[in-house]
Amino acid sequence: MENGGEGKVLTAFLLGALTGAAVALLFAPVTGQQTREFLGEKAREGRDKAEEAARHTREALARQRETLSAAIDRGREAYREAREKETS
Repeated sequence: MENGGEGKVLTAFLLGALTGAAVALLFAPVTGQQTREFLGEKAREGRDKAEEAARHTREALARQRETLSAAIDRGREAYREAREKETS
């Protein structure tokens, strides 16, 4: 799967998990304060996971950009060498 697809799947999973947890907690027999604390904790965990996924995506894009740049440079060098041989 492409890195962009993994990010979308992860985002959808996290949103679904958070929504399910929130709904379950709304019907749980605990105090409002406990529920708010739990939801805040889970929201922070979700944010941390989303930031981690974004970091991985940025790193993958940087590697792809470097690979493409190197390929272009090699292509230019090969073209230059071919032109030099042709004119010699």
